[in-house]
Amino acid sequence: MPLRLLCCAIISAMLSSPAMASEDDFNIWLGQFATINASDDVYVRVEAQERFTNDADRLGQLLLRSLVGYRLNRDTSIGAGYAFIHTNPVGPAELNEHRFYQEFNTRLISTGRGLTLDSRTRLEQRTFEQRSGTGWRLRQFVQLRVPISQHNKLVAYSEPFLDLNQTSVQRGGLSIWRNFMGVSIPLAKGVEVVPGYLNQYVVRDGQDRSDHTANVNLFMAF
Repeated sequence: MPLRLLCCAIISAMLSSPAMASEDDFNIWLGQFATINASDDVYVRVEAQERFTNDADRLGQLLLRSLVGYRLNRDTSIGAGYAFIHTNPVGPAELNEHRFYQEFNTRLISTGRGLTLDSRTRLEQRTFEQRSGTGWRLRQFVQLRVPISQHNKLVAYSEPFLDLNQTSVQRGGLSIWRNFMGVSIPLAKGVEVVPGYLNQYVVRDGQDRSDHTANVNLFMAF
């Protein structure tokens, strides 16, 4: 298959989402990500995300996450980390989540022209203050980057979330599906900003929800 057709097929698959009636909401999500190389093999990643929900008029969720990773080779790494998530929804009580997770990262495709396709498989253990039980969740992230100019790349990713068990917070089965498309803009060496559109489809017992999100992420590497 020609490379152009392969890219179109991958983007189409990544940006497809469940076609179901849903409640809509407009969000603004901001993210700051820093990767610090402790050595050639070991790195630390820290991040913060601020998610403004309910037509972007309030801070509905704050996420703080960290990870220690180890590079098995040039294209593959493993890591483990911890995240704290404060969720303040309209109506239900606020939730503080403590999340431990492990992940496996690998580069599936890399061409001399700069096209890359990356995969991240993440297993999470979710616990909540004032709630019992531990929720196990699997996330499969696939990201495509395609050069569109000398300095910019088209960025597209897809990530379904699968609840592996049921708790007072998790319903079990497919719970979230995120799809994103944007453009990378380099600001300095090791620093880039990636603005774009993210759709988050949330599967619920009642009517599902579709979050239409203006997403801006800042990535830094040291």
